[in-house]
Amino acid sequence: MMATLGRTKWQAVTTFIVLCILSSICICKAQFTPADSYLVDCGSSKSTMVGRRTFSADGASPVKVSTSQDILAGTSANGVASFDNSALYQTARIFTGPSSYTFPIQKQGRHFVRFYFFPFTYQSYDLSLAKFTVSTQDVLLLSDFQQPDKTAPLFKEYSLNITRDTLVISFKPSNGIAFVNAIEVVSVPDDLIADNAQMVDPVQQYTGLSTQPLETVYRVNMGGPKVTPDNDTLSRTWVTDGKYLLNPAVTKNVYGKDVNYKKGGATQLTAPDIVYATATELAAANTSNAVFNMTWQFDVDAGFSYLVRFHFCDIVSKALNQLYFSAYIGGFSAQSNIDLSTLSDSQLATPVYIDVVLSSNDASSKLGISIGPSTLSNVLPDGILNGLEVMKISTGGSAFTVGSGSGNKNWGVILGAALGGFGLFIIVVVLVLLCRRKKTLEKQHSKTWMPFSINGLTSLSTGSRTSYGTTLTSGLNGSYGYRFAFSVLQEATNNFDENWVIGVGGFGKVYKGVMRDETKVAVKRGNPKSQQGLNEFRTEIELLSRLRHRHLVSLIGYCDERNEMILVYEYMEKGTLKSHLYGSDNPSLDWKQRLEVCIGAARGLHYLHTGSAKAIIHRDVKSANILLDENLLAKVADFGLSKTGPELDQTHVSTAVKGSFGYLDPEYFRRQQLTEKSDVYSFGVVLLEVLCARPVIDPTLPREMVNLAEWGMKWQKRGELHQIIDQRISGTIRPDSLRKFGETVEKCLADYGVERPSMGDVLWNLEYVLQLQDADSTVSDVNSMNRIVELPSQVQNVGTLESISVTMAEAGASNEPDHDLSDVSMSRVFSQLIKAEGR
Repeated sequence: MMATLGRTKWQAVTTFIVLCILSSICICKAQFTPADSYLVDCGSSKSTMVGRRTFSADGASPVKVSTSQDILAGTSANGVASFDNSALYQTARIFTGPSSYTFPIQKQGRHFVRFYFFPFTYQSYDLSLAKFTVSTQDVLLLSDFQQPDKTAPLFKEYSLNITRDTLVISFKPSNGIAFVNAIEVVSVPDDLIADNAQMVDPVQQYTGLSTQPLETVYRVNMGGPKVTPDNDTLSRTWVTDGKYLLNPAVTKNVYGKDVNYKKGGATQLTAPDIVYATATELAAANTSNAVFNMTWQFDVDAGFSYLVRFHFCDIVSKALNQLYFSAYIGGFSAQSNIDLSTLSDSQLATPVYIDVVLSSNDASSKLGISIGPSTLSNVLPDGILNGLEVMKISTGGSAFTVGSGSGNKNWGVILGAALGGFGLFIIVVVLVLLCRRKKTLEKQHSKTWMPFSINGLTSLSTGSRTSYGTTLTSGLNGSYGYRFAFSVLQEATNNFDENWVIGVGGFGKVYKGVMRDETKVAVKRGNPKSQQGLNEFRTEIELLSRLRHRHLVSLIGYCDERNEMILVYEYMEKGTLKSHLYGSDNPSLDWKQRLEVCIGAARGLHYLHTGSAKAIIHRDVKSANILLDENLLAKVADFGLSKTGPELDQTHVSTAVKGSFGYLDPEYFRRQQLTEKSDVYSFGVVLLEVLCARPVIDPTLPREMVNLAEWGMKWQKRGELHQIIDQRISGTIRPDSLRKFGETVEKCLADYGVERPSMGDVLWNLEYVLQLQDADSTVSDVNSMNRIVELPSQVQNVGTLESISVTMAEAGASNEPDHDLSDVSMSRVFSQLIKAEGR
C-alpha cells in the first residue's frame, strides 16, 4: 500500500515538473516583426483584444471596405463563448452584393491570409444560408462556400505570395448574402516555405513551392499540448494529435527540455520550441518487438496536391546515431532509414524538417501519415515525430484555384473598376484582338509543337480537314494522328465537366469524352502547373505515334491550341486493373480473368522491349496503368515517363530515378541505372497485387506487412503463398498453377536485374500458368524460366524448336504487320506441346 502511494506521489511530482518545463518552453518565442500586420474584427465598431493581439474595428484606416451596404451585425448567443477566439465570432460584416476589403502592402512576399466564419441570425439575415465566393486578384480561395457545420466556427488560413502593392479580398454572394467575422493579413518570413520538396510519386524534385498559394489544412503538435497563437511568433495554432492517431496503443508521448538550433536549419519561426521539445514515439522502441508503425489519418479533399512538412527533433537519444526510422505518406515511402544525426550535423535535440509533396493523382479523401522502424540490419526499432503540417497546393479542384499569374484578374472586380469611357474602350479593343487571334489559330497549325517529329524530321507532311474539326496528319511511318481543335474537345467533354473526370494523374485530369459520331474517347488535359507536363506530352506523342499494338493504349490525337496540352486516347470502358482488385466498387475478377489480364499486359510490355531497334522502358508499370476495355482486354497505358533503352554496346541507361514507390526496382533506385529488367521487377509486384488484391504499400499494417513485395516473398520462400491469396478467389486456383505463378513472381523480384527473366520469358510462364489452370489432367513439369527442358511423354518424339516455330507460323505470326510475335497466342503453342491430341 505504501509502495503504491509512493509511486502515485512520484508520478504527481513528475507530472508537475513536466508541466512547468512545457510552460517555460511555451513562452520562449523568436522575434519577428511583420512589415504588414492587419487584424480586422469585421462588423465591430471598436477594437477587440484576443489574447495578446488587438483586432481593429471594421473600416478603420488604412484598410478600405467597398460594399453597397454597410451591414455590421452582432450576436449575443451564449454558445459563442465556448469557442476559441470567441470575441471575434460575436460580430460579422454582411454583404448583399460584390464587395471587397483592400489592404495596402508595405513589403511584397509571403503573407498569412486568415478568415474567421461563424453563422448566426441577425435581423432578417440567416448567415447559415449564405453561399459565396472569396478571392484575391490572383487566387480563387473559396468557391460557392457554405458553412459546413452551422453550430461551430470555421477558421481558414492561406499562405500567399503577394506581388502587388495592394491586396484586394473580394466577396461575391451566390444566393444573396455573404459574410465574414474577422480577417488577418500578416507578413511571414519568405523562407518559411522553401522552393524545393521531394515528390513521392513519381520520385523526383518538386520545384516552385516558394511562389505557390497554399492552404493550411492541418497543423499538429505531436505528443505535446495545444499551442495557441499567443505562444507562436507567427500566431499559429498547433492542435494535439490524439484524435488523429489510428493506433495509440503503440505510441507514447515524450518530451525534452532544451532545443538546440543550428545555423541554416529550422528556426523558432519554422515551429515554436514546444513543438520540437515534445514528440510521439513508438511505444515499443528499443525492444525487438516493435513491428508496428504509428499512423495518423486525416480527412482531406481528393484531387489536390499536398505539401506535407515533417518536423523532427531527436529528444530521445542519449548519443548520436542511435535513432533510425522511416516515414510514409499516403501509402508511399516519404523517407527511408532517416538518421537525424546526419540531418542535424551531428547534434542531438536539433530541429529539422522534411518537405514532401503528394501529387493529386495519389491523394484520396483519407491521408495516412506513418512513422515506422528502419529496415537497416542491426538497428533497434524506433521512430518519432514532433510536428506535422499539411498544406493544400493550388493545383486542381474548384475550391482553391490559382490563376495564370499576376496578370490574371478577378473579372468581377476589374469590370466594376473599369466601367467608364476609356476603360470600356480598352476592354472592347482587347476582346476584338482576342477574337481575331482565335480565328487565326483555328486556321493554321500551332507553331508551339511539332509532336510527330522523329529523328529531327517533322511528320506533319500532309494534312486535311475532317468533318469533326480535326486535322488528319500523316507520319513518316505511315501512321496517322489527329490534331483536334480545342472547341471539339470542349464539346466532347461537356466543357471539361468535373463530373466527367475519370482519372487524375501527374500530367493532369482525364475526362470521358463523346464525339459527335458517339465515339467514346479519353481526354487527358495537361495541368499548366504539372512538374512533368511538357516532357510527358512530347514523350507520349512521339512514342505512341510510332508504336501500334493491341495491348498498348492507342493515341487517337492531340491538341496544342491556346497553349493547351491535350492528349486523346481510345476509351477503356472497364477502367484500371487496380480498380477491379481493391479500392472501388468495380466487380472483382476471377483467377482466369486475372491471368488473362496479366498475359495481355506482359504482351504489351514485351513489345515495348523488343518491337523497335532500341528497347523502350516504361518506367511506371503499375496496376493503375493497366487498363481494361469492354471485353477485359488489357492494355498498358501512361508512357509519359518512358525512356529509350541502352545502345547495343551498353548494358544500361544512367538516369534520374522516376517511378512509383512500391513498384520501383530497388537496383535502379540504388544505382540509377535503368534496364528493361526494371520493368520486369515492377510487373512482378503487379503480379503479387493481382494475387493478393491489396495495396503495394500500406503503412497502416504491421511493419512486416507494409511492403507487399517483401511480405509476399517471405510467404513464397516458405512455400506458403496460398496463405495470402485474395479470399474472393481462394480455393479456385489449382496448386500447380499457383506454384508456377509464385516461381514467376519470385524470379521477377530478384534483387539483381541479371537474375530476372526477360519480359518474353515472363509472358511464356504466364501462358503456362494459364494452361496449368485449364489442364484437364496433370501435365509434366516444365522449367519455364529456361523455356522447355522436359517435354511431356506424348510429344517426346517431336523436336521442341520445330514444334514451337511451326505452331507460331500456324498462328499467323508471320503475317503480323509490325512483326509483333508477342501477340501470338502462346496458348496455342502449349496446346500442341502438352495435350495428347496435339501434333
